[in-house]
Amino acid sequence: MKILVIGGAGYIGSHFILEALKMGHDITVFDDLSSGFKSNLDKNIPFFKGSTLVVQDLSRVMKIQKFDIVVYLAAFKAAGESMSNPAKYTSNNIVGGLNLIKACVDNNIEKILFSSSAAVYGTPKYTPIDELHPVKPINYYGYTKLLIEENLQWYSELKGLRFASLRYFNAAGYDSDYKFLNIEKNPQNLIPIVMECASGIRENLEVFGNDYPTFDGTGIRDYIHVSDLARGHLDSIDYLLNNDKNLILNLGTGKGISVLEVIKATEKISNKKINYNISNRREGDPDVVIASAKKAEKFINWSPKKSDLKTIISSTWKMYNR
Repeated sequence: MKILVIGGAGYIGSHFILEALKMGHDITVFDDLSSGFKSNLDKNIPFFKGSTLVVQDLSRVMKIQKFDIVVYLAAFKAAGESMSNPAKYTSNNIVGGLNLIKACVDNNIEKILFSSSAAVYGTPKYTPIDELHPVKPINYYGYTKLLIEENLQWYSELKGLRFASLRYFNAAGYDSDYKFLNIEKNPQNLIPIVMECASGIRENLEVFGNDYPTFDGTGIRDYIHVSDLARGHLDSIDYLLNNDKNLILNLGTGKGISVLEVIKATEKISNKKINYNISNRREGDPDVVIASAKKAEKFINWSPKKSDLKTIISSTWKMYNR
């Protein structure tokens, strides 16, 4: 299968490509390298540096060959930053996303796999969150993801485009046998920040709130190993190619892990003390966010295999402790 990966040099993209190559797929990568690393990629993979904000860049790579599907992974993802700098997210996530959709239609690419987010749901009305949960983002990042989903729906109706939208929960971990991977630049998520504390890159960690109505007072999230996430992408692609139907799926584990559990597990595995300070809750942070992945199991026969906390922390620490 011929797959064009937009944003393929990043954290999730490079793991997806690793799994796709194992399956024998023909991969081409398009990336602006604003957060990814070309060195994450096998040297034999065709690579094109360009921006989704430049329509000509997209058209140039799409005319190389007839791609079976585009995997769209290029987006800024820091929810807090999206609230303070929405213009940055409008440009990259919305304008770039709309450019990509149009370029696919113009170049007769009929299928798109879109990297969406659990942020489209906003504050949970119930957990586990299934795909029927109302979508009401509480940050601008989540809104950008929802807007692209809505445009994919419209282009499906108007132009016959078929898409899979994968609503990630908290991607974490590394394929620790993949020696070329680089750690993330300027991480925004809990686990890599904890790793930076353990490895001495930063001095301490800020824990936002210890007064949640949870068993230890800290927020609880659903962490999914990035290799499980990559498999979910490939299984969704198989579904798209074999069914003339769109697909919207959660990818998560259905299990919650607290902030303090992540810290304690890292201390145990790394044998390093994690210094942290308790500060006030961040506005809009829910108590508990846990996925229901029953639909993914039903439609693409997918379930997580590596997403236990020990495997996630061990594989990540191995990368930071090289």
